[in-house]
Amino acid sequence: MDAVVFGGWNDTRQTQLPLVCWFEDCRKDSIPLVGGKCASLGELIHAGVRVPPGFALTTEGYRAFMADSGMEREVELLLKEIDCRDLEALERASASIRAAIEAQPFSNELEDVVAESYRQLSLRCGVPAVPVAVRSSATAEDLPGASFAGQQDTYLWIRGVDEVLDHMRRCISSLYTGRAIAYRANHGFSNEQVAISVGVQKMANSFTAGVMFTIHPANGDRSVIVIDSNFGFGESVVSGEVTPDHFVVNKVTLDIIDRTISKKEICYTVDLQDQVSRAIEVPFERQTIQSLIDDDITQLAWMGKQIEQHYGRPMDIEWAVDKDLPTGGNIFILQARPETVWSSKKTAPVSSPGTSAMDYILAGMLAGRKVK
Repeated sequence: MDAVVFGGWNDTRQTQLPLVCWFEDCRKDSIPLVGGKCASLGELIHAGVRVPPGFALTTEGYRAFMADSGMEREVELLLKEIDCRDLEALERASASIRAAIEAQPFSNELEDVVAESYRQLSLRCGVPAVPVAVRSSATAEDLPGASFAGQQDTYLWIRGVDEVLDHMRRCISSLYTGRAIAYRANHGFSNEQVAISVGVQKMANSFTAGVMFTIHPANGDRSVIVIDSNFGFGESVVSGEVTPDHFVVNKVTLDIIDRTISKKEICYTVDLQDQVSRAIEVPFERQTIQSLIDDDITQLAWMGKQIEQHYGRPMDIEWAVDKDLPTGGNIFILQARPETVWSSKKTAPVSSPGTSAMDYILAGMLAGRKVK
Protein backbone atom coordinates (compact mmCIF):
# COMPACT_ATOMS: atom_id res chain seq x y z
CA MET A 1 0.00 0.00 0.00
CA ASP A 2 1.54 3.30 -1.07
CA ALA A 3 2.01 5.94 1.56
CA VAL A 4 0.42 9.37 1.25
CA VAL A 5 2.02 12.28 2.98
CA PHE A 6 -0.75 14.04 4.88
CA GLY A 7 -3.12 12.69 7.52
CA GLY A 8 -6.89 12.63 7.23
CA TRP A 9 -8.64 12.47 3.88
CA ASN A 10 -7.00 13.23 0.55
CA ASP A 11 -9.18 15.88 -1.09
CA THR A 12 -8.06 15.18 -4.65
CA ARG A 13 -8.62 11.42 -4.60
CA GLN A 14 -11.21 11.17 -1.82
CA THR A 15 -9.52 8.09 -0.42
CA GLN A 16 -8.66 7.36 3.17
CA LEU A 17 -5.00 7.22 4.12
CA PRO A 18 -3.34 3.90 4.98
CA LEU A 19 -3.49 2.41 8.46
CA VAL A 20 -0.01 0.91 7.97
CA CYS A 21 2.91 2.19 5.91
CA TRP A 22 6.29 0.59 5.08
CA PHE A 23 9.37 2.64 5.97
CA GLU A 24 10.53 2.78 2.35
CA ASP A 25 7.26 4.51 1.43
CA CYS A 26 7.99 7.34 3.89
CA ARG A 27 10.02 10.50 3.42
CA LYS A 28 11.00 13.36 5.72
CA ASP A 29 7.78 15.21 4.84
CA SER A 30 5.69 12.20 5.98
CA ILE A 31 5.73 13.36 9.63
CA PRO A 32 1.95 14.02 9.76
CA LEU A 33 1.37 10.40 8.74
CA VAL A 34 4.12 8.44 10.51
CA GLY A 35 5.72 10.82 13.04
CA GLY A 36 9.28 12.07 13.22
CA LYS A 37 11.08 8.80 13.92
CA CYS A 38 9.50 6.72 11.13
CA ALA A 39 9.66 9.57 8.62
CA SER A 40 13.37 9.87 9.32
CA LEU A 41 13.90 6.12 8.81
CA GLY A 42 12.20 6.32 5.43
CA GLU A 43 14.30 9.32 4.47
CA LEU A 44 17.48 7.47 5.45
CA ILE A 45 16.50 4.50 3.27
CA HIS A 46 16.00 6.84 0.29
CA ALA A 47 19.41 8.39 1.03
CA GLY A 48 21.04 4.95 0.70
CA VAL A 49 21.72 4.48 4.42
CA ARG A 50 21.62 0.93 5.84
CA VAL A 51 18.43 0.75 7.97
CA PRO A 52 16.68 -2.38 9.33
CA PRO A 53 13.35 -2.85 7.49
CA GLY A 54 9.99 -2.26 9.09
CA PHE A 55 6.56 -0.64 8.95
CA ALA A 56 4.55 1.88 10.89
CA LEU A 57 1.06 1.98 12.31
CA THR A 58 0.19 5.42 10.94
CA THR A 59 -1.43 8.34 12.71
CA GLU A 60 -4.53 7.39 10.71
CA GLY A 61 -4.37 3.97 12.38
CA TYR A 62 -3.87 5.64 15.78
CA ARG A 63 -6.88 7.91 15.27
CA ALA A 64 -9.01 4.98 14.09
CA PHE A 65 -8.05 3.04 17.24
CA MET A 66 -8.83 5.98 19.52
CA ALA A 67 -12.17 6.69 17.79
CA ASP A 68 -13.33 3.06 17.51
CA SER A 69 -12.53 2.34 21.17
CA GLY A 70 -14.17 5.52 22.47
CA MET A 71 -10.85 6.64 23.97
CA GLU A 72 -10.79 9.90 22.01
CA ARG A 73 -13.78 11.24 23.95
CA GLU A 74 -12.64 9.73 27.26
CA VAL A 75 -9.20 11.36 27.03
CA GLU A 76 -10.77 14.72 26.20
CA LEU A 77 -13.01 14.54 29.26
CA LEU A 78 -10.22 13.42 31.61
CA LEU A 79 -7.88 16.21 30.52
CA LYS A 80 -10.44 18.99 30.19
CA GLU A 81 -10.26 20.21 33.78
CA ILE A 82 -6.66 19.20 34.58
CA ASP A 83 -4.31 21.89 35.87
CA CYS A 84 -0.83 20.76 34.73
CA ARG A 85 0.66 22.47 37.77
CA ASP A 86 -1.20 19.98 39.99
CA LEU A 87 1.22 17.09 39.59
CA GLU A 88 -0.78 14.60 41.66
CA ALA A 89 -3.97 15.19 39.66
CA LEU A 90 -1.96 15.04 36.43
CA GLU A 91 -0.43 11.67 37.34
CA ARG A 92 -3.83 10.28 38.35
CA ALA A 93 -5.35 11.31 35.02
CA SER A 94 -2.33 9.91 33.16
CA ALA A 95 -2.59 6.55 34.95
CA SER A 96 -6.32 6.30 34.16
CA ILE A 97 -5.81 7.16 30.50
CA ARG A 98 -2.91 4.74 30.04
CA ALA A 99 -4.68 1.84 31.71
CA ALA A 100 -7.80 2.41 29.63
CA ILE A 101 -5.86 2.58 26.34
CA GLU A 102 -3.85 -0.56 27.09
CA ALA A 103 -7.05 -2.48 27.88
CA GLN A 104 -8.74 -1.65 24.56
CA PRO A 105 -8.69 -4.19 21.71
CA PHE A 106 -7.86 -3.13 18.17
CA SER A 107 -10.63 -3.39 15.60
CA ASN A 108 -10.62 -6.54 13.46
CA GLU A 109 -9.58 -4.48 10.43
CA LEU A 110 -6.65 -2.85 12.19
CA GLU A 111 -5.52 -6.09 13.80
CA ASP A 112 -5.61 -7.89 10.42
CA VAL A 113 -3.59 -5.14 8.70
CA VAL A 114 -0.89 -5.18 11.41
CA ALA A 115 -0.76 -8.99 11.49
CA GLU A 116 -0.33 -9.21 7.72
CA SER A 117 2.40 -6.53 7.73
CA TYR A 118 4.27 -8.38 10.49
CA ARG A 119 3.97 -11.64 8.52
CA GLN A 120 5.39 -9.93 5.42
CA LEU A 121 8.25 -8.43 7.46
CA SER A 122 9.10 -11.89 8.82
CA LEU A 123 9.14 -13.27 5.27
CA ARG A 124 11.38 -10.43 4.08
CA CYS A 125 13.82 -11.14 6.90
CA GLY A 126 13.66 -14.92 6.47
CA VAL A 127 12.93 -15.34 10.19
CA PRO A 128 9.64 -16.77 11.57
CA ALA A 129 8.09 -14.32 14.04
CA VAL A 130 11.03 -11.97 13.48
CA PRO A 131 12.17 -10.11 16.63
CA VAL A 132 11.35 -6.41 16.34
CA ALA A 133 11.74 -3.13 18.15
CA VAL A 134 8.38 -1.43 18.70
CA ARG A 135 9.04 2.32 18.77
CA SER A 136 6.72 5.26 19.31
CA SER A 137 6.94 8.02 16.72
CA ALA A 138 4.99 11.15 17.65
CA THR A 139 4.17 13.83 15.07
CA ALA A 140 5.84 16.55 17.17
CA GLU A 141 8.97 14.65 18.23
CA ASP A 142 12.39 15.09 16.64
CA LEU A 143 11.37 18.47 15.24
CA PRO A 144 13.92 21.29 15.12
CA GLY A 145 13.26 23.51 18.11
CA ALA A 146 11.24 20.89 20.01
CA SER A 147 12.47 18.19 22.35
CA PHE A 148 9.67 15.63 22.38
CA ALA A 149 12.12 12.82 21.62
CA GLY A 150 12.32 10.23 24.36
CA GLN A 151 8.95 11.11 25.90
CA GLN A 152 7.25 8.03 24.46
CA ASP A 153 8.26 4.40 24.81
CA THR A 154 10.40 1.87 22.94
CA TYR A 155 10.30 -1.89 23.47
CA LEU A 156 13.05 -4.24 22.29
CA TRP A 157 13.08 -7.85 21.05
CA ILE A 158 9.31 -8.29 20.68
CA ARG A 159 8.20 -11.51 18.92
CA GLY A 160 4.78 -12.65 17.66
CA VAL A 161 1.84 -10.62 16.44
CA ASP A 162 0.00 -10.64 19.79
CA GLU A 163 3.04 -9.17 21.53
CA VAL A 164 3.46 -6.61 18.76
CA LEU A 165 -0.18 -5.48 19.14
CA ASP A 166 0.15 -5.35 22.93
CA HIS A 167 3.28 -3.18 22.76
CA MET A 168 1.70 -0.96 20.11
CA ARG A 169 -1.01 -0.12 22.67
CA ARG A 170 1.70 0.61 25.26
CA CYS A 171 3.42 2.98 22.84
CA ILE A 172 0.11 4.73 22.15
CA SER A 173 -0.58 5.08 25.87
CA SER A 174 2.86 6.61 26.41
CA LEU A 175 1.60 9.67 24.53
CA TYR A 176 -0.29 10.39 27.75
CA THR A 177 2.36 10.17 30.43
CA GLY A 178 2.16 13.00 32.93
CA ARG A 179 5.45 14.37 31.64
CA ALA A 180 4.29 14.34 28.00
CA ILE A 181 0.94 15.97 28.81
CA ALA A 182 2.65 18.72 30.84
CA TYR A 183 5.33 19.31 28.22
CA ARG A 184 2.73 19.80 25.48
CA ALA A 185 0.70 22.17 27.66
CA ASN A 186 3.75 24.22 28.67
CA HIS A 187 4.91 24.58 25.06
CA GLY A 188 1.56 25.47 23.53
CA PHE A 189 0.72 22.13 21.92
CA SER A 190 -2.84 20.96 22.45
CA ASN A 191 -3.39 17.23 22.85
CA GLU A 192 -5.38 17.27 19.59
CA GLN A 193 -2.35 18.65 17.72
CA VAL A 194 -0.10 15.71 18.57
CA ALA A 195 -0.76 12.24 17.18
CA ILE A 196 1.38 9.14 17.38
CA SER A 197 2.60 6.52 14.97
CA VAL A 198 4.20 3.24 16.06
CA GLY A 199 7.19 1.82 14.18
CA VAL A 200 7.80 -1.93 14.02
CA GLN A 201 11.44 -2.44 12.99
CA LYS A 202 13.51 -5.61 12.58
CA MET A 203 15.68 -5.95 15.65
CA ALA A 204 19.41 -5.73 15.06
CA ASN A 205 21.02 -8.48 17.14
CA SER A 206 23.61 -6.05 18.42
CA PHE A 207 27.10 -7.00 19.46
CA THR A 208 27.68 -3.29 20.11
CA ALA A 209 25.38 -0.28 19.89
CA GLY A 210 25.13 3.33 20.94
CA VAL A 211 24.73 6.92 19.82
CA MET A 212 26.61 9.27 17.50
CA PHE A 213 26.54 13.06 17.24
CA THR A 214 27.83 14.89 14.18
CA ILE A 215 28.57 17.84 16.48
CA HIS A 216 30.30 17.72 19.86
CA PRO A 217 27.39 17.57 22.34
CA ALA A 218 29.52 19.09 25.14
CA ASN A 219 30.83 22.20 23.38
CA GLY A 220 29.16 22.48 19.95
CA ASP A 221 32.35 21.84 17.95
CA ARG A 222 31.17 21.01 14.39
CA SER A 223 34.58 19.75 13.22
CA VAL A 224 34.22 16.43 15.05
CA ILE A 225 31.92 13.42 15.32
CA VAL A 226 31.34 11.92 18.78
CA ILE A 227 30.47 8.22 19.24
CA ASP A 228 29.44 6.51 22.48
CA SER A 229 29.19 2.71 22.59
CA ASN A 230 28.57 -0.30 24.81
CA PHE A 231 28.16 -4.02 24.27
CA GLY A 232 24.67 -5.34 23.47
CA PHE A 233 21.66 -3.19 22.60
CA GLY A 234 21.91 0.59 22.78
CA GLU A 235 19.41 0.90 25.63
CA SER A 236 22.14 1.09 28.28
CA VAL A 237 23.75 4.06 26.49
CA VAL A 238 20.54 5.93 25.65
CA SER A 239 19.14 5.52 29.17
CA GLY A 240 22.40 6.53 30.85
CA GLU A 241 22.61 3.30 32.87
CA VAL A 242 26.26 2.83 31.93
CA THR A 243 29.21 5.10 31.22
CA PRO A 244 29.93 4.17 27.59
CA ASP A 245 33.17 4.10 25.65
CA HIS A 246 33.68 7.54 24.14
CA PHE A 247 35.35 8.34 20.81
CA VAL A 248 35.97 11.70 19.13
CA VAL A 249 36.62 11.53 15.38
CA ASN A 250 37.92 14.30 13.13
CA LYS A 251 35.14 14.96 10.64
CA VAL A 252 37.46 15.63 7.69
CA THR A 253 40.16 12.97 8.04
CA LEU A 254 38.08 10.42 10.05
CA ASP A 255 41.04 9.94 12.40
CA ILE A 256 40.20 9.05 16.01
CA ILE A 257 41.58 12.01 17.94
CA ASP A 258 40.38 11.06 21.41
CA ARG A 259 39.19 7.86 23.06
CA THR A 260 38.04 6.97 26.57
CA ILE A 261 37.45 3.31 27.40
CA SER A 262 35.09 3.07 30.38
CA LYS A 263 34.29 0.28 32.78
CA LYS A 264 31.01 -1.07 31.42
CA GLU A 265 29.37 -3.23 34.09
CA ILE A 266 26.00 -3.97 32.43
CA CYS A 267 24.60 -4.35 28.94
CA TYR A 268 21.26 -5.28 27.40
CA THR A 269 20.94 -8.44 25.35
CA VAL A 270 18.37 -11.12 24.55
CA ASP A 271 17.76 -13.95 26.98
CA LEU A 272 17.54 -16.91 24.60
CA GLN A 273 15.45 -18.97 27.04
CA ASP A 274 12.49 -16.62 27.31
CA GLN A 275 13.25 -14.44 24.24
CA VAL A 276 13.14 -11.09 26.04
CA SER A 277 15.62 -8.24 26.29
CA ARG A 278 17.14 -7.82 29.73
CA ALA A 279 20.09 -6.19 31.47
CA ILE A 280 22.94 -8.58 32.29
CA GLU A 281 26.32 -8.13 33.96
CA VAL A 282 29.22 -7.79 31.53
CA PRO A 283 31.87 -10.44 32.35
CA PHE A 284 34.62 -8.87 34.44
CA GLU A 285 37.34 -9.55 31.86
CA ARG A 286 35.36 -7.63 29.18
CA GLN A 287 34.32 -4.61 31.22
CA THR A 288 37.33 -2.50 30.26
CA ILE A 289 37.74 -3.81 26.71
CA GLN A 290 37.01 -1.37 23.88
CA SER A 291 33.45 -2.18 22.77
CA LEU A 292 33.80 -0.88 19.19
CA ILE A 293 36.75 -1.65 16.93
CA ASP A 294 38.56 1.20 15.17
CA ASP A 295 37.44 0.15 11.67
CA ASP A 296 33.79 0.31 12.76
CA ILE A 297 34.38 3.70 14.37
CA THR A 298 35.71 5.01 11.07
CA GLN A 299 32.82 3.54 9.07
CA LEU A 300 30.27 4.92 11.52
CA ALA A 301 31.82 8.38 11.33
CA TRP A 302 31.70 8.21 7.52
CA MET A 303 28.01 7.26 7.67
CA GLY A 304 27.40 10.12 10.09
CA LYS A 305 28.96 12.56 7.62
CA GLN A 306 26.68 11.31 4.83
CA ILE A 307 23.60 11.65 7.02
CA GLU A 308 24.57 15.17 8.10
CA GLN A 309 25.18 16.19 4.49
CA HIS A 310 21.82 14.76 3.44
CA TYR A 311 19.91 16.66 6.13
CA GLY A 312 22.10 19.76 5.99
CA ARG A 313 22.39 20.04 9.77
CA PRO A 314 24.06 18.33 12.77
CA MET A 315 22.39 15.04 13.68
CA ASP A 316 21.79 12.84 16.72
CA ILE A 317 21.99 9.20 15.53
CA GLU A 318 21.38 5.77 17.09
CA TRP A 319 23.25 2.82 15.55
CA ALA A 320 24.02 -0.87 16.06
CA VAL A 321 26.56 -3.45 14.87
CA ASP A 322 24.71 -6.71 14.11
CA LYS A 323 26.67 -9.78 15.24
CA ASP A 324 24.75 -12.10 12.89
CA LEU A 325 26.06 -10.42 9.73
CA PRO A 326 29.56 -10.24 8.21
CA THR A 327 31.86 -7.28 8.79
CA GLY A 328 31.45 -4.57 6.19
CA GLY A 329 27.67 -4.80 6.01
CA ASN A 330 26.67 -5.14 9.63
CA ILE A 331 26.46 -1.52 10.84
CA PHE A 332 22.88 -0.23 10.87
CA ILE A 333 21.36 3.15 11.60
CA LEU A 334 18.35 2.74 13.89
CA GLN A 335 17.21 6.35 13.91
CA ALA A 336 18.46 9.86 13.19
CA ARG A 337 17.07 13.17 14.35
CA PRO A 338 18.24 16.78 14.21
CA GLU A 339 20.49 17.83 17.09
CA THR A 340 18.50 20.50 18.94
CA VAL A 341 20.79 21.91 21.65
CA TRP A 342 23.76 23.53 19.89
CA SER A 343 22.04 23.84 16.52
CA SER A 344 19.53 26.32 17.97
CA LYS A 345 22.17 28.54 19.60
CA LYS A 346 22.94 31.85 17.93
CA THR A 347 26.33 32.20 19.58
CA ALA A 348 29.45 30.55 18.20
CA PRO A 349 30.23 27.16 19.76
CA VAL A 350 32.87 27.05 22.44
CA SER A 351 35.89 24.91 21.56
CA SER A 352 39.48 24.97 22.63
CA PRO A 353 42.08 26.51 20.28
CA GLY A 354 43.60 24.20 17.71
CA THR A 355 40.72 21.71 17.54
CA SER A 356 39.18 22.71 14.19
CA ALA A 357 39.46 20.38 11.22
CA MET A 358 41.95 22.68 9.43
CA ASP A 359 44.09 23.06 12.55
CA TYR A 360 44.22 19.29 12.87
CA ILE A 361 45.25 18.81 9.22
CA LEU A 362 47.95 21.48 9.42
CA ALA A 363 49.30 20.01 12.64
CA GLY A 364 49.45 16.59 11.01
CA MET A 365 51.31 17.93 7.97
CA LEU A 366 53.85 19.72 10.13
CA ALA A 367 54.39 16.52 12.10
CA GLY A 368 54.90 14.56 8.88
CA ARG A 369 51.73 12.51 9.35
CA LYS A 370 50.00 11.30 6.19
CA VAL A 371 46.63 13.01 5.68
CA LYS A 372 44.04 10.55 4.35
